[in-house]
Amino acid sequence: QVQLVESGGGLVQAGGSLRLSCAASGLTFSSYAMGWFRQAPGKEREFVATINWNGDRTYYATSVKGRFTISRDNAKNTVYLKMNSLNPEDTAVYYCARGRGPEPDLVRIGLVVSWGQGTQVTVSS
Repeated sequence: QVQLVESGGGLVQAGGSLRLSCAASGLTFSSYAMGWFRQAPGKEREFVATINWNGDRTYYATSVKGRFTISRDNAKNTVYLKMNSLNPEDTAVYYCARGRGPEPDLVRIGLVVSWGQGTQVTVSS
């Protein structure tokens, strides 16, 4: 059974940073692209970032490009999202997701196989 467990969320002031982690189990982690999505109150879930199986292809939503960095450690079965220069518009529940295969192209359009339970990120002004 695939499990994705996010951690690292919390309350941070505008301009601050957080690093989210997503620990995966029950799958051959290095075989899959991974992604991060977020859902703000009253809004639909949206794509944030994705990374391919070995980390050499990454894509970002326009709203986070240059501020967020996705990375992975296949030895630890973990994907990360480093978030810098946070602003109140980044407040949301952040979800980790597993792609259907090794490349991130389908993750970018929301076609994923598994979701984590989410971790809350709140940015105060």
